[in-house]
Amino acid sequence: MKVKLFNMLLIKQLNMIIFKQLLLWIIIIHASITMLQAQSPVVVAEDQRFQAMVSRDTISLQKLTHKDLIYVHSNALQESKTDFIHSVASGKIQYQSMHRDKLAITQWRKTAIINGEVAVKGISNNNPFDVKLRYLAVYRKKSGKWVLYRWQSTRIPT
Repeated sequence: MKVKLFNMLLIKQLNMIIFKQLLLWIIIIHASITMLQAQSPVVVAEDQRFQAMVSRDTISLQKLTHKDLIYVHSNALQESKTDFIHSVASGKIQYQSMHRDKLAITQWRKTAIINGEVAVKGISNNNPFDVKLRYLAVYRKKSGKWVLYRWQSTRIPT
C-alpha cells in the first residue's frame, strides 16, 4: 500500500514538473513570435509611418504610402494619398503620439495585413482627441519596400 501511494505521489510530482516545463515553453514560443513580428520589415515600415505622421514628415509619408492609398479614419472620413498627406502637412490633423500595443501580421509574398490596436493623441480641426483604435492595415511591397496601401480604423469604446 505504501509503495502504491509513493508511486502515485511520484507520478503527480512528475506531471507537475512536465506541466511547468510545457507552460514555460509556451511562454518562450509566444515571446519569440511577438519579438519576430516586432522586428518584421512591415512593422518597421509601419513604425516609420507612425513617426512620420507625428513629426509631420510629409517627405517620408510620400515614400511610406502607396500611390493608390485609401485611408479611412475612425470617424469614417476617407482620404486618398494626396488628401491624407495634405491633412498632415496643413495641420488639419496633428498627430501628437501614436503607440501600438497589439499586433497580428499575415503576409503573402508582396502583401501583408496587420491587425492592431493603437493609442492616438492629437488635434483634428482644432479639437483635441485621445483615442484607442483597432485597425486593419494592408501593405504592399513595392521596389523592395513596404508601403501602406489601405488603412481602416475603428474607435474602441472607453
